[in-house]
Amino acid sequence: MISPDHESRAVQGPEGVLADDLHSATLHLLRRLRRSDGRSGIGPARLSVLSVLVYGGAKTPGELARIEDVKPPTMSAIVAGLERDRLVRRRAFPGDGRRVVVAVTLAGRQLFSRARVARLDRLSRAIATLADDRQAMLRAAVPVIIELVRALDDRLNPDP
Repeated sequence: MISPDHESRAVQGPEGVLADDLHSATLHLLRRLRRSDGRSGIGPARLSVLSVLVYGGAKTPGELARIEDVKPPTMSAIVAGLERDRLVRRRAFPGDGRRVVVAVTLAGRQLFSRARVARLDRLSRAIATLADDRQAMLRAAVPVIIELVRALDDRLNPDP
């Protein structure tokens, strides 16, 4: 069973039940997909940082720590490991040589791409096992999930 019984849920009402089910289902989905990440050789935390850099461009270590929701010393260790493996490089911050930004290297971009393809291959094989009507339901749900992600944007909907 993926989620608790309706009676034991922390948030009640139909939206609370849906929130609980969606939260549980997405956590289980991502945990199972993360198993593919181990084959990359660098682990999920480092892959996540590469993802931020591939899709978001160079960032300061502080920005990376905020985005990844980790303490600055933790991010420093992650960046140091990525740099040691030549997957990222540090360079002077434009206009302020005392600060640095972290940028993904070609090797980092290639490793991230291979890991992403492995994860997506695993997911697409699982989707292929679903009946056509279930696949159609997933297709229809994607825009709704994207809308939900936007509604959860911290700038628009901060935590209380």
